[in-house]
Amino acid sequence: MTNRFERAEHLRSDPAALRAGWTSAKVLRFGVPDAAIVNQGSLQLEDAVVVGAQPPEEAVFLGLWNGEHTWAYRAAKARMGDEALRMLRLLGAELESDARALLFTALALLNWHDASAFSSFDGTPMQRSRGGWTRVHANGREEFPRTDPAVICLVHDGADRALLARRTGISGPRYALLAGFVEAGESAEECVAREIREEVGIDVSDIQYFGSQPWPFPRSLMLGFTAVGDPQQELEYRDGEIAEARWFTRDDVRRARELGDWTSAQTDVPLLLPGGLSIARKIIDHWL
Repeated sequence: MTNRFERAEHLRSDPAALRAGWTSAKVLRFGVPDAAIVNQGSLQLEDAVVVGAQPPEEAVFLGLWNGEHTWAYRAAKARMGDEALRMLRLLGAELESDARALLFTALALLNWHDASAFSSFDGTPMQRSRGGWTRVHANGREEFPRTDPAVICLVHDGADRALLARRTGISGPRYALLAGFVEAGESAEECVAREIREEVGIDVSDIQYFGSQPWPFPRSLMLGFTAVGDPQQELEYRDGEIAEARWFTRDDVRRARELGDWTSAQTDVPLLLPGGLSIARKIIDHWL
């Protein structure tokens, strides 16, 4: 099936086409913090002309949604008190894949602009260009949206148990996978081994790539892996990021899946899993 979302890169460098398309364009409005307008599980896009006669300075061109020019912007007054706004970490699992792609693209760009008003090269102010896909110095130097690579890994014993961890500051039985950012000069596989050793003190082998997912909170690309670890090796929480890690059986994880996910209010259960939006949950479900 063809996605309803097309990035339409050729339009970004055509200001005349962008202005002409604005009259019939749609706009996805974001609140503060990361929230979007959703109604019954569907993204609600507004007519662009309601926003203004031309694209506002802070808007970014996303591409074509159902063949129509589509933009996004963050409205300072659209805060979480607005009834229709939904937090993206919670609503994403309700959306189809092409709607999530639209949503994640918008959020990644807006978050980048929020943090990139000034040049990382010489500190001077920059202007948005190419429909919001670049920022430009006065001397013409371009800077592009930044994506930070991170790894996330399900450690299992090669048989019936998986190691899940609860991060410091996370309350209740909310366990997830081990994860961390790729360092300079480091491969993704090297990062997997280092992060697991740093976070829980064990060594892993048979590191296998699973898949990737954009995670614009604020602007990461999650690279998913599985790896084999030894349950007999003592767990050590070396870097202070992990409060607790435990080996769970497949039956433990299956029972947890029936309970829902992190959004559940239950606290008297041994395990709650990450939500279905995340690559963490996809890796867990694949292991099951």
